[in-house]
Amino acid sequence: MPAGEVLEFSGLTKRFGAVTAVSDVTCRIEPGLVTGFLGANGAGKTTTMRALLGLVRPSSGTATIGGLAYHELSDPLRTVGAVLEATGFHPGRSGAAHLTIYAQAAGLPGARVDEVLGLVGLSDTAGRKVGGYSLGMRQRLGLAFALLGDPGVLVLDEPTNGLDPEGIRWVRSFLRTLAAEGRTVLVSSHLLAEVQQTVDAVLILSHGSLVFSGTLEDLALQQEPATVVDAPDRAALARALEASGTTFTTMRSGLRIDGVPAARIGGIAAGAGVALSALNDKSLSLEEVFLEYASGAHPPFRAPDGEPPTADDPAAAVPTQGASA
Repeated sequence: MPAGEVLEFSGLTKRFGAVTAVSDVTCRIEPGLVTGFLGANGAGKTTTMRALLGLVRPSSGTATIGGLAYHELSDPLRTVGAVLEATGFHPGRSGAAHLTIYAQAAGLPGARVDEVLGLVGLSDTAGRKVGGYSLGMRQRLGLAFALLGDPGVLVLDEPTNGLDPEGIRWVRSFLRTLAAEGRTVLVSSHLLAEVQQTVDAVLILSHGSLVFSGTLEDLALQQEPATVVDAPDRAALARALEASGTTFTTMRSGLRIDGVPAARIGGIAAGAGVALSALNDKSLSLEEVFLEYASGAHPPFRAPDGEPPTADDPAAAVPTQGASA
């Protein structure tokens, strides 16, 4: 069984001229987990992954795989499997032929091509030209390429893009299986909902900076409670809240209280003998909390321990399928 490796970013910064794409990213990604790498489009996720895979040179800082930079790995294709895009295929070549070229260059047995095509559900279409593949089929072929060397580390950029619901469920289950085998799985997305049922750990980038590192449970704890309450006698309700030291904002629909759960507000009203006509929990959803982090509206958060839970020639064993910026 292939062993996963720790992925570590230390002060990683990448500038393109006057533009800072990634700024001082420091985090650690552990084997045996599916780690979601989240952020809005343009947040710096792909640049960070490209730095890890040796496709761009950091302006400062480091990105390592098992303590080594990518170019220091003795057998890259058997260590890391990566897909950054599902578009780097020759349209006139069949899926099987595409994988065979890389397998031969890496000294892998031809049987491995059939094996990975079977793993991703492309056995029946292996002989078809890639130009006739749907986006979902190209995503599966990219994943087959990533698995070709049976690596302990998988780095996947938006792997469910273009898949139908059944395909998305399959990817979720497959990634969970790979992590359960002890592999390191890093998967990016700009939508929390796409990976919420899959990931164990979450990293969120906003404008190139790491603003969240922790578990989904840690993210859920950032859901600040908010309550909207009203009463036929709104003045009496306001007096009861003021007497309890509770700050509120008057709205057309009632009084809004941030940071206090609905049950406590109900108790204050009951204790003052104020009958309520409305008591609604208006806390942010987990997706809304994620969007606040992704937009930079939420202060940065790190888990209590300060860390997250944790080239052109095929003969060079190019790490990733689809290497364009």
